[in-house]
Amino acid sequence: MNYTKNKELDNVFRFLHEVAENNSREWFHANRTWYDEARACFEQIVNGLLVRIAQFDPTVSHLGVKDCVYRFYRDTRFSPDKAPYKRHFGAFVNAHGRKSLRGGYYLHLQPDNCMLASGTWYLPSNILREVRYSIVEDLPSYRAIVENRELHDAFPQLGMDFLKTMPKGFPKDFSHPDYIRPKVYSLAVTLDNSYFDSPHWLDDVAHRFELSKPFLDFINDTIDDYEDLEK
Repeated sequence: MNYTKNKELDNVFRFLHEVAENNSREWFHANRTWYDEARACFEQIVNGLLVRIAQFDPTVSHLGVKDCVYRFYRDTRFSPDKAPYKRHFGAFVNAHGRKSLRGGYYLHLQPDNCMLASGTWYLPSNILREVRYSIVEDLPSYRAIVENRELHDAFPQLGMDFLKTMPKGFPKDFSHPDYIRPKVYSLAVTLDNSYFDSPHWLDDVAHRFELSKPFLDFINDTIDDYEDLEK
């Protein structure tokens, strides 16, 4: 089975497919060399992405690959799914680190389920409220960013996990309720396996992330005022 014409990435995808089918320590240890090869390829990709992102966002220039790549081992202590390994490789490029509340750039590689995202992940309620207030108070600026056609084409999904009603304390007649109902402020796009057939796919990823920077700047401008207080 071939997932992409990109030979190195196809090897990564085949490994991820197999570990999903055989998610056990015995299988993993028997295929440790394959894992090492796949992870090395992914880390090389992240390194190339870091170089590209730093060209338009110098705040990440101090980061190394290990600052961005997530562990492949799952924490199963509180999960009903006891599979010990993930089914994907993921990296979060964030100037303040992977665990920061601040928005950043996320790359997710998984056969038939690849994704790019730019933004945050479930902010604390007080900071989430302030981000929403920032949008209400400066709606023209926010609209100019998120309604940009090129950005929408690059990231069709704006926000995740929407409230069914307006958040408490916000006017029910607000003109753009979908802009303040998300629980997650992020931009996202899913990618077909064939996306990686292009020899220039990594340049395209960087371009999409560059388009998302005004969105991140808007969100992070509020988060930066509160992040240190949450530590």
